[in-house]
Amino acid sequence: MQKQGEIDADGEPIRTRKQPNSGGPAHERVGPVQFLHEVRGELRKVAWPTREETTNYSIVVLITIVVVGAMIYGADWLFSTFILELFET
Repeated sequence: MQKQGEIDADGEPIRTRKQPNSGGPAHERVGPVQFLHEVRGELRKVAWPTREETTNYSIVVLITIVVVGAMIYGADWLFSTFILELFET
């Protein structure tokens, strides 16, 4: 299914000109003090995790690191054993 306006009746693409940019900056620059006030205001909007959530997430990350590390160690041991056996015979 074709989108309207992309090709003409002969199947050739229709060329369109791009609109020129305004060229100016998107926002007016602010000073360091105003910037820090805005940052502080934005940080107040953040939904910070509770201590319990942070503890739970940390435990999940540590368990994941141990499991993935064990899997990598096991794969390394398996492949190294296979390669050593392959070249010894």
